[in-house]
Amino acid sequence: MKNKLIALLLTTVVAAGTVLTGCSGQNKETASKDAKEITITNVSYDPTREFYAAYDELFQKHWQKEKGQTVKVTASHGGSGSQARSVIEGNEADVVTLALAHDITAIQDAGLIEDGWMDEFDKDSSPYTSTIVFLVRKGNDKDIHDWNDLVRTGVDVITPNPKTSGGACWNFLAAWAYAREQFDNDEEQIKKFMKKLYQNVLVLDSGARGATSTFVEKGQGDVLIAWENEAYLSMEEYPDDYEIVTPSISILAQPSVAVVDSVAKKRGTEEVAREYLNYLYSDDAQRLAGENYYRPSNEKILKEFSDQFNLDMNLVTIDDFGGWDQAFKNYFDDGAVFDQIYSE
Repeated sequence: MKNKLIALLLTTVVAAGTVLTGCSGQNKETASKDAKEITITNVSYDPTREFYAAYDELFQKHWQKEKGQTVKVTASHGGSGSQARSVIEGNEADVVTLALAHDITAIQDAGLIEDGWMDEFDKDSSPYTSTIVFLVRKGNDKDIHDWNDLVRTGVDVITPNPKTSGGACWNFLAAWAYAREQFDNDEEQIKKFMKKLYQNVLVLDSGARGATSTFVEKGQGDVLIAWENEAYLSMEEYPDDYEIVTPSISILAQPSVAVVDSVAKKRGTEEVAREYLNYLYSDDAQRLAGENYYRPSNEKILKEFSDQFNLDMNLVTIDDFGGWDQAFKNYFDDGAVFDQIYSE
């Protein structure tokens, strides 16, 4: 993974530099259907680097075949919350492919995305899903099997920061769901459990890929709370060094996608931006998602990966927390539960 990460990080830096210096700021004339080449920018979250590097090649062939036009895709990756803020602050994205719907809603609230974005594409504009698992070192010397093992004395946990990382929000809610069942919805007991968990967090990185690097590349911690796809990528790169533990309760993580309408209209890229996201639902793209350890939203294709994914996991959903607006109000906004727990 180390060599892959270096190459992909360099690509991201170049792409991000292009965005910030305005080199990708084409207008409607340069982005017209008659142009031989068109450029779009995808601002995404950090664990999608490998998937979109492969998907962009697939989409370029599709667009060339359908429209006879070359499309270049520049990419920016980082913590989902940070990425959303960068778009709000002027990072011109034609599309966003972020870790959770709330981050896209924040961009909508800033006036950059039109209402109804979640209904623009199938499955609530979530073309693939994931879940949260544990990555432990081979042999599992700390005997970690479920969330309760993460609050034991002497267990060092790696997870990113929910204030900047969408994946970290999924991690927090999955742990909360476990504690809620264990303590029969007694909020004081749940908070005590979560406090113990975060007291064991050795490093609180800003994004999920940074947390993976801390655990895998730097060798810190006993357990990484991880996106399922991140855990599988680590296993692929280091098959003799790590193993995946599936907790008794996790959460259905639904990364979301949307066209940034204000930017696409200004740059004349609406058609290609919309098709870039729509093509994620094609059979070829769905299988590519599965090959990159994301769960295809197409149920038929998902079953093709039944040997890879545990399809019988006990998964709560964001609806069990009242939706993202309520979840942020309760847990992640300034002064909410996470701040209370972590400040203590």
